[in-house]
Amino acid sequence: MIFVSVGTHEAPFDRLLRTVYELGLDEEIVVQHGPSSVRSELALEAEYLSFDEVVDYIRAARAVVTHAGVGSVMVALANGKRPIVMPRLHSFDEHVDDHQLELARRLEANGLVTAVESPAAMAEALAQATESAGGMTGMPWLGSDLGEYLATQLESSPLAVSQS
Repeated sequence: MIFVSVGTHEAPFDRLLRTVYELGLDEEIVVQHGPSSVRSELALEAEYLSFDEVVDYIRAARAVVTHAGVGSVMVALANGKRPIVMPRLHSFDEHVDDHQLELARRLEANGLVTAVESPAAMAEALAQATESAGGMTGMPWLGSDLGEYLATQLESSPLAVSQS
């Protein structure tokens, strides 16, 4: 199953949905489409899903396709999936600027996502979407990493209080 999410931004992301639907995939597709108007009879579609539903679909998916929103990417990574991300672009009125493009490229350079910017790249990414997120399975990695970071920062802080 392929899980596709455009996130919760108020602008439609028809370009992402068109890209996925026009591939004519012979596989179950579950889509959270938000305000987008593009539809397909080949997909199970919902305007919005609860957080728990999103997590369940991500865990069950062979591939996760989403916009390059930090929240969507982090939820996929936290659940062991390396998401395929198509950034929303300002030139298509999909967002206020191109910060998602910058984020997608940076995360891809660090091996965390597969960034796609064209329908051909989407087809290729979906054909190869069996790669995990490199050991980031479940939320504990996030909590432990954040905890270690905060402990380090607090220890080196000039405001740290000595416990004697």
